[in-house]
Amino acid sequence: MTRTRRASQTTAQIFAAPLAIGVITALGLTTALLGDGLWDWISWIALALPVAVAVVYWRLGAKPAPSR
Repeated sequence: MTRTRRASQTTAQIFAAPLAIGVITALGLTTALLGDGLWDWISWIALALPVAVAVVYWRLGAKPAPSR
């Protein structure tokens, strides 16, 4: 029986998405302090991103694995 190997990923590839989410979240927290109006909308969108990503991956993980 042959096993298929997954392609290795570099450290940059592994941490790119979490780092981007962290930076966007930090920017959202910063914009929340800067002002009202448009700044509030930008901060809400930026701070909703980690929640949206978590919900998407939670839903993807909830799907049953296909039987072989």
